[in-house]
Amino acid sequence: MTQSDFVNSNGIRQHYWRTGGDKPQVLLLHGLTDTGACWNPVIEALKADYDCIAPDARGHGLSDAPAQGYSPEDHAADAAGLIQALGLKRPVVVGHSMGGMQSTVLAARHPELLRGVVLEDPAWFTGETKSSEARRTQLQEWAERMRREKVMTKTALIEMGHKDNPRWSNSELDAWADAKHQVRPNVLSYIDAEAGDWCSMLKTITCPVMLVTGAVSRGVIITPEIARAAQAINNKVEVANIPDTGHCIRRDDFVGFITALQDFLRRNTN
Repeated sequence: MTQSDFVNSNGIRQHYWRTGGDKPQVLLLHGLTDTGACWNPVIEALKADYDCIAPDARGHGLSDAPAQGYSPEDHAADAAGLIQALGLKRPVVVGHSMGGMQSTVLAARHPELLRGVVLEDPAWFTGETKSSEARRTQLQEWAERMRREKVMTKTALIEMGHKDNPRWSNSELDAWADAKHQVRPNVLSYIDAEAGDWCSMLKTITCPVMLVTGAVSRGVIITPEIARAAQAINNKVEVANIPDTGHCIRRDDFVGFITALQDFLRRNTN
């Protein structure tokens, strides 16, 4: 059974879900406005063989929501603090979107803490600044979406999710809807934070990396050009392309994603 608990680290109280057991450990880091519970389908597929830990990022789920501190560096420090507080033994870290950037920074800043990294369409953005018009527009759009979703019932959110994403399972949408009610507005300062130079960070990562990509036509961040650049920067990067999937790759094609993830874990947790 997955247990719910809290840990005090990096100056905040972080909530996390954990399956436990004397098994290789997998740390799952979610995207913006999601929660650790949004990894439930992945956890169910892995828990027989792995100890899965899925925290709520600051401002999300049941974790603290400080007024400041939502940059990728802050998120990475939170993850490092959690690993150390729980005494985790070099877990493989799996991160989606915001959690993918968090995982990138974590692997660059704390190579001694990790065994491997899996990045599901990470939020690798290049050349953005705080003053950019695109970023201000994105911030306004996210804020409006968050306000709209906060006042919707869970049933209405799930119905909207089914309409917008017909390939997502009911188990995906249940936790996704809960997450929209739990997220706090503070998290949007992540959008206004400096994106971070993923190219420079990738050069310093020493553990195996799997970059999970989808289809450009479905709006993924990581294009084939970016994936090739990542492999040119660091020869430890492998690419797993899951065809016909968008930014939420595992939700669009769970079987394709979990097959790639389990293969990576088998090769990097012995």
